[in-house]
Amino acid sequence: MTSASPLPVRPGKIIALHLNYPSRAAQRGRTPAQPSYFLKPPTSVAASGAELERPAGTELLGFEGEIALVIGTPARRVSPEEGWSHVSGVTAANDFGVYDLRYADKGSNLRSKGGDGFTPLGPSVLPADAVDPAALRVRTWVNGELVQSDTTADLLFGFGRLIADLSQLITLEPGDVVLTGTPAGASVVGPGDVVEVEVDGNGRSTGRLVTPIVAGTVPLGPYGALPRVDDQQRADAYGTTEPGFVLTEDLRKRLESVGVATLSAQLRKRGYDNVSIDGLASTKPGARLVGRARTLRYIPHREDLFREHGGGYNAQKRAFDALEPGDVLVMEARGERGTGTVGDILALRAQVKGAAGIVTDGGVRDVAAVAALDIPAYHAGAHPAVLGRRHVPWDVDVTVACGGASVQPGDVIVGDADGLLVIPPRLVEEVVDAAIEQERQEAFIAEQVAAGERVEGLYPMDESWKARYAAWQPKP
Repeated sequence: MTSASPLPVRPGKIIALHLNYPSRAAQRGRTPAQPSYFLKPPTSVAASGAELERPAGTELLGFEGEIALVIGTPARRVSPEEGWSHVSGVTAANDFGVYDLRYADKGSNLRSKGGDGFTPLGPSVLPADAVDPAALRVRTWVNGELVQSDTTADLLFGFGRLIADLSQLITLEPGDVVLTGTPAGASVVGPGDVVEVEVDGNGRSTGRLVTPIVAGTVPLGPYGALPRVDDQQRADAYGTTEPGFVLTEDLRKRLESVGVATLSAQLRKRGYDNVSIDGLASTKPGARLVGRARTLRYIPHREDLFREHGGGYNAQKRAFDALEPGDVLVMEARGERGTGTVGDILALRAQVKGAAGIVTDGGVRDVAAVAALDIPAYHAGAHPAVLGRRHVPWDVDVTVACGGASVQPGDVIVGDADGLLVIPPRLVEEVVDAAIEQERQEAFIAEQVAAGERVEGLYPMDESWKARYAAWQPKP
């Protein structure tokens, strides 16, 4: 690929968009009807290669690889159709922010995202008249590992619309910069990490925007807001779909301690009758599966669509590369068993990434090799054919249907020899506590039955047996 011109002088205004990529909206659990923005100061701009300090005393320095629009001619009250004509070029950007200070300015993001060096741009600009705004790609690497990859093909808000919307009230001037949102995969980095962002399209590339992260040494003073974090900020920073919920190690162990059948009974008591992923078998029937869902959707094969989306670094490969420890990749294959949706190489990749499991309502290739891995894979059957026989890999981290159940990114997936369940994050604590109590009661009932007691009045327990159960329970 060829590069374009160097980055121009420091911009006058930097306007950043909150959400624009469907994958990020799914990760955040909300899809906005209209675009919304915030400002970043020009002093936040940095060049490629410049070190960025994580402020002393902070924990959650988040990165967001983005495409930046550079305004070329003044825009005031222009239409969406005219908007792109006011853009002179595009470049790579990284919208850094410290989640520890997000509370400080009541939503303005001034201190959390406005620090010196928090908006690296460059290293070069692609001319707007040489690229297709609907065919650009943005990618982000951390320490050489690809963590974000998406295109502008299905943005929530096209670039022309953004320029038109902003220009209704604000005159956009030459040199101003508009940051256009980040895809799924944004997370947290720390001292010693190196973040790189690249934008390419139409055979041209900005080159990689490189930002090494270093530790700050000057603490924030008590005359302003001080760093503050909680579970919600950690969840948001690391990319958890539902803010406030974290699948902690303790919660994971509690889920592993109870059977899927028991959890199913507790969900059913709460009106959830359609949360089982049906018809699948596990390569590790004796293994327990607990993790948070990441999703991949296949659409039915069509020759032109497979030529465009099936080869190279497609959605399937991106989904496996984006897995994090404890994730469960859930694939929608429409129950189509006539081809493989995963084979031994990608299953091994999931295991190396620390994923908890793989779930597909389609087929598995190389099933003996997949079964030999440590990672459990639930599937609809074995099949030797390759992906392109029946599928086109299409979307990642969107709501999918798998085995008759709806699954959203961030849902909790549990599985054992009885099958698989999807638990909405807000119900997990309540359901697992009730399931633990149910199994404790059932252990008592089984003990009484083994001793010769009649089932009548015992299962379920009447008031007399409940009193005996209370006395039987070990004292805290």
